[in-house]
Amino acid sequence: MTLTSSGVISTFLTAIVFVSATIFGSYVYALTGEMPNSEPNNGVVMKGAFVNMKQDNNSLTLPAPPNYIDDSLKMISSAGLNHVRFVFYWEAYERDPEAFMKEIESVANAADKYGLKIIYDNHQWHTSSWFEERAGGFPWSLIQNNSKYSKDGGGNTNDKAAQLFWADWWKRSVKDNQGRDGWTLMAEFLRKIVLAVDNHSSTLGYEILSEPHVNNKGQWSKIGKFNSFITADLRNITSKTVVYSMNVPVDLNSPIEISPKNLAKMTPSNKENTAFKVSVYAVPDGDAYQEKRFNMFLKTRDRTGVPLYIGEWNNVVRTKEGGIDKLNPDLSELTKTDAKQILEALKKAAVWGTAFWRWDYQHVATPSFNLVSDKNGKLVPTKYLGILKDIVGRVYGSSGVASTSDVTQLSNNQDINNDHPTNANTNNPAGYDNLNDLVHDIKNRIVDSKDIPLNALQDSGAYLGADKQTQDCIDLAGKIGGKLGEQEISHCYDDANYFKDKLSNTNNDNKAVNTTN
Repeated sequence: MTLTSSGVISTFLTAIVFVSATIFGSYVYALTGEMPNSEPNNGVVMKGAFVNMKQDNNSLTLPAPPNYIDDSLKMISSAGLNHVRFVFYWEAYERDPEAFMKEIESVANAADKYGLKIIYDNHQWHTSSWFEERAGGFPWSLIQNNSKYSKDGGGNTNDKAAQLFWADWWKRSVKDNQGRDGWTLMAEFLRKIVLAVDNHSSTLGYEILSEPHVNNKGQWSKIGKFNSFITADLRNITSKTVVYSMNVPVDLNSPIEISPKNLAKMTPSNKENTAFKVSVYAVPDGDAYQEKRFNMFLKTRDRTGVPLYIGEWNNVVRTKEGGIDKLNPDLSELTKTDAKQILEALKKAAVWGTAFWRWDYQHVATPSFNLVSDKNGKLVPTKYLGILKDIVGRVYGSSGVASTSDVTQLSNNQDINNDHPTNANTNNPAGYDNLNDLVHDIKNRIVDSKDIPLNALQDSGAYLGADKQTQDCIDLAGKIGGKLGEQEISHCYDDANYFKDKLSNTNNDNKAVNTTN
């Protein structure tokens, strides 16, 4: 009887351990490497220069500012962030292997210096520039010799040319002109990157293939076979994190039958030290649809036991065009409230890491998609970097790791405690590199200056990183008063129409007085 009781107790305790592991597995998944006990990985998705080139077209690619890689990673670290998901296209390697690998290695070296953790992302967007001039991804050597993959035929999920390519890709029948299959060639390509950067302390891991296309419900298991193949190949040379991605399209009403059960079929057979990457482009609990979508990813995590990695996040508005939901740049915006709600939801869900979309010197139609811009060869922050820095600090706490050589830079530019931004020139607004920090110090009376030369402020990073409406407001304030005070800057930050409305009201009052007289 005692033995039986012991057996029952033992079984009961085993069950508790199993259930606990299931519940917490998605939070502190028992992986090798850095995942379970490391601080949250919070950072940005960064686009490079040479690694993002189209294979046969330079017209859409502007040259990067001098020292783009080093300056970018320094700024990211100084903003209190600790992670970068670095995007590259396979076709860019085929275009110029030497320049491609040189840039990859420069990222690893700079990340070591500034204490950042890098996931190298094998990216595709609309399949390849073979299918669309603006797209990027697969190299032409896998596509151009097959007449059914029509040039400029469209690379999106609903385009027939792309559907034919992806159907063949999952059947492993895409081959180059020498008869070598695409899966093997991709594994060989990824091995080159792993061998180049795996010994760097900054290397966190590798993403197999971003957002693969699923066109019918029979392809889920085939993606799992592909992910298993690539993961097994990479495990021969690295023990670092392997990331596999959600599919596109992610439409809950699609005939491809997206569900936790089907998403789980994409999981590699070897799950050790893996993460599942998904994208979040709205407040997860902002409406019933977004909540259901996010819960689907959480249920997938619980089903597989693989941590959830938010490899892209932002806030966008989509409107219907020809029956298709498309991103609307004019209506899309990211406020502090949006960012806080999104990150609080992600923290509550205990995701493994987050990467904000995006860091790129190239101009993009959706303003919130750029954390920096190129101003005559100088990389300057936009207001969205200030928002990201502030909200990550408030929600997660300071997660950036600065190298000893960067302590001075941090003391000038970084909100060390995330509650009290500091600047070496605390009474000189023109010395600030970020408008968010400047206004914070104004409101906390760290900055108190009634006579700020407009031209000096216009040359500052705080001004150059602001949006045009805020810049116009500051310009108008300077012209009205002949000089700027700290409160004028604060007013423009809070309301870009503040002085425009004030001037309009004054003019209306004057007209009323003249009419009365």
